[in-house]
This record gives sequence, structure tokens and C-alpha cells, in this order.
Amino acid sequence: MIRKTPRKLPGRREDGASTKAQILEAAGEIFAEKGFDRATGKEIAERAGSNSAAVNYYYGGIEGLYAAVLVEAHRRLLTYDRLVALAQGPGASIDKLKILIGLIAAAIIAPASSTWVLRVLSREILAPSQAFPVLLNQEVLPKKQVVTGLVADILGVPADHPAVGRCLLNMVSPFAMLLLGNRQLLSQVLPDLFAPAPGAQEAIIAHFQRFALAGLEATAAELKREAGGGITAAI
Repeated sequence: MIRKTPRKLPGRREDGASTKAQILEAAGEIFAEKGFDRATGKEIAERAGSNSAAVNYYYGGIEGLYAAVLVEAHRRLLTYDRLVALAQGPGASIDKLKILIGLIAAAIIAPASSTWVLRVLSREILAPSQAFPVLLNQEVLPKKQVVTGLVADILGVPADHPAVGRCLLNMVSPFAMLLLGNRQLLSQVLPDLFAPAPGAQEAIIAHFQRFALAGLEATAAELKREAGGGITAAI
């Protein structure tokens, strides 16, 4: 049986993986600048130093490329494998969650956050595209399930308990504000938050950890009292 070799694109590099990665990186930059609706495959290919046919060759079109960019952006914040390794590793759930909060906070407030990754994600959250289900099913929901298990264990309740979802909302909200909010506006309203002082980023991360974990511990205590008949109101 004769094996057919893939058709070479004009000017295509021998290192296909490198070309594919360059296209994705260029696409991330352009999608961050213009949004999906105003980006073109030709512009992306030119910035990647490739030809316009490469977008279709590697990603099946600009729609597939945009979905791949969204998935890659979420993975750069935190990969599923790293999250699972953390959750399944030794230690208490509250300590694991503290590490997780630190990782996410560091990724969002670090100087590297000015790259295309966060801007692409914020655009998609504000105006979801047809590619959003890909991001949701491949990255968001699987990671949410892992974090849900940690929070439920800390609270001492099943994963489907209403308090778990409420606590997740409280944990995610500060990151959503930083992700979606205008940094210039936030720095005017809260100038000390983004002050370039030594140790400022570490202090913000420690505060996010302390605030989230204190809320979880307080909620867990209330749930324990409720289970013991101490209170009757739902958390």
C-alpha cells in the first residue's frame, strides 16, 4: 500500500509544528487587537511569516483557529494536567486551593498579563462567539469540576451543595474584575492596588488567598452549625 504524503504548501517550512505554533501566536495577537469579527486569515498568515493557505491547512479555517486560540489562552493560565496533579497530590484541600489561587492571581496580575492571552479571553467573555462552547467544554468545565471537588471537601458537603457554587462565585469574582475591567480605570479608582512598589504583587496574591480561604472557613463553620441544628437558615 502506497502511503500518501501531505501536500506541501508553497513556502511551507519543513517544521510543521513550528509553523502551526507561529500562526497560533500571531492569531492570538490579532484577535486580541481586533476581535474575531475583524481579523482575517490573510493578515494572520502574513504576521506569522506564512501564506494564507496555512490557516486552512493547520486549523481548517479562521473559525477553527480562533477556537484553538481560546483553548490555548486558557491553558496558559493553568493547564488541566497541572490542576489535577495539584488536586490529587498530598496535603489538605485548603492548602491546595491556596496554591491554586496563588497561581491564578500571579498569572493575571503579572506583567506578562499584558500579552494577548487575557485580552482574548476577556473579549470572548464579554461577547461570546460560536467558539465559546469549545472553550467551555474543553477547558472551563473540566477545570471547574476539579476545583469544585476541592471546595466541597473544605466545606464538608457534597459537590452539588448550593454553598459550593456560591463560594466558587466569590472566589472567581476578583479575578473576573481584573480580567474584564479597564486597568487604567481601576488604577484611578484603586491606585494602591497597582502601585509598582516592591512586593506589591506578592501582597495582592497573599490577600486574595487570605480573603478567599477565610470566607471558605467561615462558610464551613456555618454549615457545620447548621448540620448540628445550631442554625436553620441556609448558607
